[in-house]
Amino acid sequence: MLSPHRRFNPLTREWVLVSPHRTARPWQGQVEPAAAAKAPAYDPECYLCPGNARAGGARNPAYASTFVFDNDFAALQPDAPLEREERDGLLIAESEPGICRVVCFSPRHDLTIANMEPADLRRVVDTWVAQFGDLGARPDINYVQIFENRGAMMGASNPHPHGQIWASRSLPNEIAKEQASLAAWRGERGTCLLCDYENLERAAGERVVEENGGFLAVVPYWAVWPFETMIVAKRHATGIDRLSAAERDELADILKRMTARYDRLFQVSFPYTMGFHQRPTDGDAHEEWHLHLHFYPPLLRSATVRKFMVGYEMLATPQRDITPETAAERLRAV
Repeated sequence: MLSPHRRFNPLTREWVLVSPHRTARPWQGQVEPAAAAKAPAYDPECYLCPGNARAGGARNPAYASTFVFDNDFAALQPDAPLEREERDGLLIAESEPGICRVVCFSPRHDLTIANMEPADLRRVVDTWVAQFGDLGARPDINYVQIFENRGAMMGASNPHPHGQIWASRSLPNEIAKEQASLAAWRGERGTCLLCDYENLERAAGERVVEENGGFLAVVPYWAVWPFETMIVAKRHATGIDRLSAAERDELADILKRMTARYDRLFQVSFPYTMGFHQRPTDGDAHEEWHLHLHFYPPLLRSATVRKFMVGYEMLATPQRDITPETAAERLRAV
């Protein structure tokens, strides 16, 4: 459709407004500063580099691969007392114990996923798997969220290549939405929503950006961010811990290829938020879940012009200008 229309997201059961005719509008809004100069391999002032003191006072070991530690300024705390307050069904608060960890991908300060060596990136995948298993096995943890904020534009407080893991007692909002949709689809149709969606996208081809033996990367039909993508496991796997050795290699491969493609789009180290969505760790099998990753990058027109989620997006419905099909075509072309 070339006229204004809305598209349905079956994972969250929400809509996005698509307005293709707005791509020609002039821009006199905010322009972000140009990217900083290339970082050094080691920064003595970086609190994530090997051997350096962290902001909380602890000192990093001289690590040579991945390095995981409990976040010095964690949003969740494991010893939070279990309490609940409620008043007239309107004022409700409850404790949220949990664990927050930082995962340094590499001792090199100047790397990103896009320019890491495949073997080193595979070690990051293995670290994610180990952390999912460790945290998810705890009786007080029901969901493990693995994610990365890349770039100052997406709120990354340090350019050193790293991600985070927040493990919580309750299901986060976005996971709860997907849980309801995936379970309903399986209950009503007897199939997996994302298996069905992946088959449809592979047949259509117009929104596919990258593909290897284990994973498919697409601009979702319902994408909100201009160059948003979703990476879906081809085989039905409920979590990252269910991947075979070959699939772990393929996950590392498609992450590297997809982030490198982003970097080539505007010739800049592309900012984004990336994260895994997978089954809860509450002890149930959750066969309705299908492992996938979301990339939410903010850039819209260039390396210095970003998409703002304001106005109508905040008060009513998310809106995008370029269609997902156009975004996929542009990403395939670089």
